[in-house]
Amino acid sequence: MAQAAAVAKPPAPPRRRRASAAPRRLPYLLIAPAALLMLGFIAYPVLSVFYYSLRDYNPTKPWRNGFAGFDNFTRIFTDDPLFWDTLVFSAKWVFVEVGLQLLFGLALALVVNQTFVGRALGRALVFSPWAVSGVLTSAIWVLLYNSQTGITRYLADMGIGEYGVSWLSDTSTVFPAAVVADLWRGVPFFAILILADLQSVSQDLYEAAEVDGASRFKQFWHITLPHLKDAIILSTLLRAVWEFNNVDLLYTLTGGGPAGTTTTLPLYIANTSVDAHDFGYASALTTVAFVILLFCSTVYLRLSKFGGEK
Repeated sequence: MAQAAAVAKPPAPPRRRRASAAPRRLPYLLIAPAALLMLGFIAYPVLSVFYYSLRDYNPTKPWRNGFAGFDNFTRIFTDDPLFWDTLVFSAKWVFVEVGLQLLFGLALALVVNQTFVGRALGRALVFSPWAVSGVLTSAIWVLLYNSQTGITRYLADMGIGEYGVSWLSDTSTVFPAAVVADLWRGVPFFAILILADLQSVSQDLYEAAEVDGASRFKQFWHITLPHLKDAIILSTLLRAVWEFNNVDLLYTLTGGGPAGTTTTLPLYIANTSVDAHDFGYASALTTVAFVILLFCSTVYLRLSKFGGEK
């Protein structure tokens, strides 16, 4: 009987099960403080923007502050032509910048991926502009575009153009000038990401393609580009979001001028909040910009089939 009772002994008590579950919860407990801090620093500003977008809030005119409902959004889409102008320019800016940065970044990555004397120095020179801050980049190009001491002065000395010409003050040249300045900073970003992905391409694929008689272009089209698909999609998406939110470079170079021709939507939001102190309307503009970016990013990822078969 005693042996039968010993055989029929019940399983381990629940206390042991609870003790074994503790190690599984330990990683979450360890990252909880950082996660809560990140949630606070991200969620609170976002919720604050949504809250103030439904209010009239101007610290210089407190008697007008109060709940506005959707009046700010109605004003955006019906009574504010500057919103549409800045949105169109933002789309143009993103399309031109991201397209050119991808093109030149891909070309640079392919060049520095080759074996040649001084490759390490060449890579350092290619990547160095990305290490320069946005404000410092803007200051450098402001000096380069200075009409008295910059590029136009040296071109005039060589008989090209006239003295005293400012590319940043002319509506016909300000956009190309701003594009070139941002290209100098943005191209290394694509070159770095694409080069990192190029390092993982198996050389056996290229050797097999050469044996089959494939040209360099066919190797690039059928081997390199498919392998770089996800890297290109991710880098273009990230850079598009950053370029859409670009404020520092355009603010320093042109201030949104001349005559508002280089004012992006984020720059318009900054002017509305900082200069006009209309934080309620600026919050509504920010909310609209957030929805536009979220929608465009989702559509882009779906259409590009990011993470799918190469």
